[in-house]
Amino acid sequence: MNNTETFPSADEQHDLFTEGEFVEYDEATTGQRFLNYLVDILLMRFAISYATSYLLATFLLSVSPNAAYTLFSQEYLLLTTYIVALINHLVYYTICEKAFRGHTLGKFITGTRAIREDGEELTFKDALLRSLCRLVPFEALSIWFGSGLWHDTWTKTKVIKTR
Repeated sequence: MNNTETFPSADEQHDLFTEGEFVEYDEATTGQRFLNYLVDILLMRFAISYATSYLLATFLLSVSPNAAYTLFSQEYLLLTTYIVALINHLVYYTICEKAFRGHTLGKFITGTRAIREDGEELTFKDALLRSLCRLVPFEALSIWFGSGLWHDTWTKTKVIKTR
């Protein structure tokens, strides 16, 4: 009886070791996440929303003054403001998290970034879905409901420490 064992080649051994490797990340603390939220929301509420509203009003006044007066009249002001804020929110989070490899201004300040659960960088789809999930009412309070923020759990992403 011939008792021979075959061993994987060097390339196969390398594949065997790299397939099962897991890189561990330190997840961001609740305090870091809260500071991310504060910085980002203040930036959006004041700087970006002000700039967007100013540009929109200027553009509409130059193209169609009647439309500008209608959109910014007392009856439509709340709706106009809500739509501008919604667009700013989606654009800010989606573009920042994709273009800056999971960072927003708040995440840069706290030394954190968003990644997928498998450790890969966010795709455009991941960033967009995270942004949309943040619009769910009471989503910010989901941090106290057990398994973390909904925009992380629903999109299979997490925020990690980078320093």
